[in-house]
Order: sequence, then C-alpha cells, then structure tokens
Amino acid sequence: MGLNGPIMILKQLSILSVCCALVLCAGCASAHRAESSSLRAGAKIPEACKTGGFFIGCQAYTFNKFSAFEAIEKTAEAGGKVIEFYPGQKLSKEEPNVRWDHTASAETIQKVKDKLAASKVTAVNYGVVGIPKDEAEARKLFEFAKTMGLYAITTESVENLDTIEKMVKEYDVKVAFHNHPKQANNPNYKVWDPKYILSVVKNRDARIGSCADTGHWLRSGLKPVKCLQILKGHIISSHMKDLNEMAPDGHDVPFGTGVADIPAILTELKAQHFAGNVSLEYEYNWENSTPECGQCIGFVRGYGAARKW
Repeated sequence: MGLNGPIMILKQLSILSVCCALVLCAGCASAHRAESSSLRAGAKIPEACKTGGFFIGCQAYTFNKFSAFEAIEKTAEAGGKVIEFYPGQKLSKEEPNVRWDHTASAETIQKVKDKLAASKVTAVNYGVVGIPKDEAEARKLFEFAKTMGLYAITTESVENLDTIEKMVKEYDVKVAFHNHPKQANNPNYKVWDPKYILSVVKNRDARIGSCADTGHWLRSGLKPVKCLQILKGHIISSHMKDLNEMAPDGHDVPFGTGVADIPAILTELKAQHFAGNVSLEYEYNWENSTPECGQCIGFVRGYGAARKW
C-alpha cells in the first residue's frame, strides 16, 4: 500500500469530519432559528373562536353602562366569541361594588372564568390600561394576563417601552399600542399617528405592535386602510369601528353603513395574515347597542363567508 495510501485515507477522514461538523452546525443554527421564531410567535387564539375568518367579539367598554358579567352575556348575544375587558367595570349586578381589573382576587378571577365558560366566550385582551415603568408593578399586570390566558394587553404607555419589551419576552403576552384621536391642543400626544406607532415598534420584539382603532383614525382625518398599510406586519389587534362621517364628532354605525370601508379593512387585514382579535367597540346608543353590535358581527360573518375565509 505504501506511505501514500494512509496519508490519503487520513485526508479523506479529515474532509469527512469537517463536512459532518458543518452539517451539524447548520442543523443547530436552523433549530435555534426555529426556536427563536417560536419564542417570538406568542400565544394564539383558538381557531374555534373565529367568525367570518376573524376572532371578532366585543370590547367590554361597549357595555360600560352594565357589569362585566352582562358584557359577556351581551357579547354572546351579539354573536361574538371573544371579549376584550377593560379595567374598572363593576363585576355583576349581584356584586356591583366589586371592580373587575388586574388587581382582582383569585376568587373574582375564577367567577369571571366560570361566567366566560358558561357563555362560551373567550377572553383575549385587556385594556386600554397603563403599563407602569416599574417592573414589579408591570409584572402584576402581565401575571393577570397570563392567568386569564390573554392574547394581548392594550395600552398607550409608549414611554415605558423598555419595561414592556422585557415583560413581553418574559411572559409571552403581546402588547398593542392603541390610538385615540388627534388632540389639537396637545401636540405631545402622538399615538394617533400610525407613522409614529411604526417608529416606536419597528425595531422591537415582534410581539409589540398596534391596536388599530379604525374609528379614531377616521376622527383624526385618516383613512383606515392606508393606516393599516403603514403598519403592515405590526398589527396585534384592532378596535374596529365604522362611523357616519370622517369627523371628530362622527359616531358609530353598523358595519358597512358608514365611511370606514369595512370590506377593504377586512381584506387588508386578511392580506397581512392578521391573526389577532378584532374588538367591536361600539360607542353609541349605549343603553341598547347589542342589536347594532350583532349587525356588525353579522357583517363580518357574511363577508367572510362570501370570501371563503
């Protein structure tokens, strides 16, 4: 065989070892990327909660003249399968002095969970609520979200973004920045502008984004579809509204009867593979808005069925 034979074999084994190492490293890197992607994906809303291709239900603030228990009942009556709570609503007619928020006792939390189960409604979101800069205080809010199995928290606390990002990574709960209307006398209020929201969230954890309030965009003189396009890839949830006019004092109307162009909004969200909750926040006819909420959810159901979503 001579000296050349063993040398050749050693060379071949060395090359083989290097190739195997490269394959293993590539596999580890791929697995790490998949793991990182999974960690950044966040919790998902159950598919059974969809109506017309969307996880649509009510923001409990729609029924702020009533209790949280009644808000759950009215959401179910309107055809919604999900609900977004807000802090401070009275718990029930039987316990009007008990407030429903993230400081609720374990007993109160269980009562709400039981009511949700009985009504076949799933809690998916909570807000609009301030998220404190102090980590210990912020953690109480995220512990509540985790206990309730929430998809996201809705806030406007952009000034506390570093704390929010840390909590999002720790608890795997999304955070959505909500927009109220533009304030003519307060230039420091910037979250009404989707371009500002984009500047805030674009380099942050993917679980931080926008709660797209279409009605407040209209009240700010903005077209909702264009705002959604600006925020493409960063929309966590929506407070969806249709208004009778694009004006600061425009009021809610059933979907498809106002100026928002709800079909175009739904189509844009679908094109963006939006997977968050759509909270119907109907701020009109406060005492008897359930039938109009039912019309809105019915519109999404019918439009989604027609589009085979």
